[in-house]
Amino acid sequence: MPFDPQKILNWKFPEIEHTYSEKDTILYALGLGCGSDPDEADDLKFVYEHGLAALPTMAVVLAYPGNWLESKESTADYSKVLHGEQYLTLHRPIPPSGTVVGRGRVVDLLDKGKDKGAVLYAERTILDKTSGQPIATMTSAAMLRGDGGFGGKPGPQPAPHKIPDTAPAASVDLKTHPNSALIYRLSGDRNPLHADPKAAARGGFKTPILHGLCTYGIAGRAIVKACCGGDPAKLRSLQVRFSSPVFPGETIRTEVWPDGERVSFRARVVERDVVVLNNGLATVAA
Repeated sequence: MPFDPQKILNWKFPEIEHTYSEKDTILYALGLGCGSDPDEADDLKFVYEHGLAALPTMAVVLAYPGNWLESKESTADYSKVLHGEQYLTLHRPIPPSGTVVGRGRVVDLLDKGKDKGAVLYAERTILDKTSGQPIATMTSAAMLRGDGGFGGKPGPQPAPHKIPDTAPAASVDLKTHPNSALIYRLSGDRNPLHADPKAAARGGFKTPILHGLCTYGIAGRAIVKACCGGDPAKLRSLQVRFSSPVFPGETIRTEVWPDGERVSFRARVVERDVVVLNNGLATVAA
């Protein structure tokens, strides 16, 4: 079926109601590696039901609509879709358990040309079902590498945040584990690329890769640790560009440049010295 940009632009997301428990909150944190180092005392609040707190990046797995671009109805070439950017704004701390409602919409579709593909921006708002108050708003940018050249507008497109050209003020190393992707996928993203070696090989990878949003969550953990005094409620927003995949078992080093309430950051794999998240910007409470 040929690519139909109007089907993408007019896509209707069903409202999703999602009830989650403390067990789900703990499982998400375990997928990001919390609790794997007994010397990390601050991790206990994310994996122990007494005084449990949710990591702020858990918003990305709440009321998740699934890989809707994979459906034939979308007409997108899903085999060439990549997650390009992720934006998260937190309006209040995420409760460790509860029922939320997710409302999604397509924001924009940019045509970068036949050789470069298209860029799709989609937004999801998470609200508390009981109060109706917003908890988080997320925007993701997907690169539709096989679907450019349809005659659409090329922009405008948000400029990437510029990382300072000085040495980082601090860095936090967090190790992933060989089974990290297998744990993280239990929070909702069951794409076989992250579990099945055959699926990974079809995607051009030697082994299954870590979910991009898992890497994103690990960077969020690092910023909470380095810039929020370990208090997850102080993280207010987190935006980043995905630049390279991570293989489970590698160490992610998050480098930070705090400047008041704004924190520039990027993340690299220590073992290969490859930047995997770039142009990152977080905002934190003073």
